[in-house]
Amino acid sequence: MADTAVLADQVPAVEGKTRPGGNALSARLAALDLPRGGFTRPAREDAAQRLQAMGLPGPRDEYWRYTDPAPFNAAQLPALEIAPGPTTLFTGIDRLNLVFVDGRFDAAASDPLAGEGLSIESLAQADAAADHWAAGLYGQLEAAGQIPVRRPFAALNTLAARDGVLIRVTGKVSRPVHVTYRRTAADADVHLHHVLLLEDGAELTLLETGEIGARSNVVIEADLGRGARLHHVASKRANDARLGIGHVFARVGAEALFKSFTLAVNGRMMRNEGVIQILGDDAVAHIAAAVLGDGGTGRFHHDDTVFITHDAERCESRQVFKKVLKNGAEGIFQGKILVKPGAQKTDGYQISQGLLLDEGSQFLAKPELEIYADDVKCSHGSTTGALDETALFYLRSRGVPKERAIVLLVLSFLADALDEIEDQRLRDDILGRLEEWLTQRAGTQGQA
Repeated sequence: MADTAVLADQVPAVEGKTRPGGNALSARLAALDLPRGGFTRPAREDAAQRLQAMGLPGPRDEYWRYTDPAPFNAAQLPALEIAPGPTTLFTGIDRLNLVFVDGRFDAAASDPLAGEGLSIESLAQADAAADHWAAGLYGQLEAAGQIPVRRPFAALNTLAARDGVLIRVTGKVSRPVHVTYRRTAADADVHLHHVLLLEDGAELTLLETGEIGARSNVVIEADLGRGARLHHVASKRANDARLGIGHVFARVGAEALFKSFTLAVNGRMMRNEGVIQILGDDAVAHIAAAVLGDGGTGRFHHDDTVFITHDAERCESRQVFKKVLKNGAEGIFQGKILVKPGAQKTDGYQISQGLLLDEGSQFLAKPELEIYADDVKCSHGSTTGALDETALFYLRSRGVPKERAIVLLVLSFLADALDEIEDQRLRDDILGRLEEWLTQRAGTQGQA
């Protein structure tokens, strides 16, 4: 096994990469307790070499032009308050619950790691083995996703992650697997790496909720075989002051379906990166988000960066991102569809919309299409605007109080993103929480 010092030595200093005269990468790594690695050792060593070549991002990097990476680059971070109370989202749904506390798997608080059609293991425990089925996946999709856009924090995660969940699905799993995050340390700096393998015809719903850490870096690598179906629904904790960066790397096989939805309600600075490779004919990949940010309780900055590659025929992709912003909140969307030569009959759609509830907030969008096939249907659109005054007047003229009318119009604005959640139970649960949060912010008691 490689020891901590050996892995750290493979990432020498990158002078001035993020701040003049600084040594950000070496300082960042020195502050981490790098794992030794068992079956993950080759992937970690490869990630170390790649990270050395890339360095950490700076504000001049094209895909970081709207988000300052300095808080993620910093070797140390100030302690952040812990949001009170556990999350209750999805708790009324029958599910298999996996609990992580400060980035470490808590077996005592979790359900038994067993279920029909799937096997589940903790990365920290499984990595003691010299050989494992996840050895062919850990870090592999992340490495492939570095081209053509560099994603240094994903490589850092592959190098530094001590725990995560390894899920192999062989059949249709009837109840969702729910990963619940909890934080007890005010300065928890967490790296988690999840690996999902869905074999041909398998189906899984993966849920994520909770407060991961004061600063968090999460990677999900999902490999979908022929005809597999993966539904991913993540909820970012309300009133959480954390810094968070998340990555989803998915490889979608023939006739497979991949859907990922993220709900983000408040926070401090969050960035989500989705890198989807559609490699099999007749496959479907959708990625969506509903975001509500209120800068009145502290800074809110939310960045979604998505890159979908079509490399097969008759495939469909959707990017649906809706952001509601007020009191100086900032929303970012950078989305790209790449259609490679031979990917005929591609149907690619991208929409990003910002709803600004005041003049101090801003929504910045950078939609991109790059097409090298001639028989495709691809489109993108981006809009930014205020509430529809005509619709607001109509509701008020029918006796609906102004605050309640605003809530209804915001929910209507978010509807397209919520529709990407296929499970009605999950969608209704999220819709109820959104309505509750909006009603509280509007100062109403939920009256009609």
